Amino acid sequence: MTGRVEARLAELGLTLPEVVPPVAAYVPAVVSGRHAHTSGQLPMVEGTLALTGKVGAEVTPDEARELARTCALNALAAVKSVVGDLDRVLRVVKVTGFVASAPDFTGQPQVINGASELLQEVLGTRGVHARSAVGVAVLPLDSPVEVEITAELEESAEGSATG
Repeated sequence: MTGRVEARLAELGLTLPEVVPPVAAYVPAVVSGRHAHTSGQLPMVEGTLALTGKVGAEVTPDEARELARTCALNALAAVKSVVGDLDRVLRVVKVTGFVASAPDFTGQPQVINGASELLQEVLGTRGVHARSAVGVAVLPLDSPVEVEITAELEESAEGSATG
C-alpha cells in the first residue's frame, strides 16, 4: 500500500530514489527522540553527481535550484530509510542549504528555494520550515549544493518516534 506522501510524489511525476550511500564516515539519517535528522544530501542521481562546480561560475542559478530539488528528494529518501513511512512526518522543522558559490554570487536563498519548494509541493503545509541558505567556498566532490533537513515525526504504535 502506498502512503499519502508517496502518492503525492507520484502525482508530481517524482520517484523517491534509493538512499545515497555515504561518501565518508557517517549515516544518511538518524532518529533522535521525535526528530529525523539527515546528513547533508548531495544532488546524486543514480550514484552520480548531476553537476559539479561553483554556482555563479560553472553552474547557473537555475541549474543549482534544480540540483537543490534533487537534494531534497534525496533527503526524503534518507528520512524514509530510518522511519519506514514518510506519512509519519508531521512537519519539516529546518532546512539547511549550502551553495558552493563564486566569490560574487549572492543568490543562495533563491538556489535553496528549489529544496524548500519541493518539500512544500510534496508535503503541503507540513513542508513549510525554518531555513538557512549559506554560501561556501567548496562542497564535497565539488558539488554545487548540499541540503540537510530535520523532520518532526509522529509517534509510532510502540510509543516512540523510532522506526
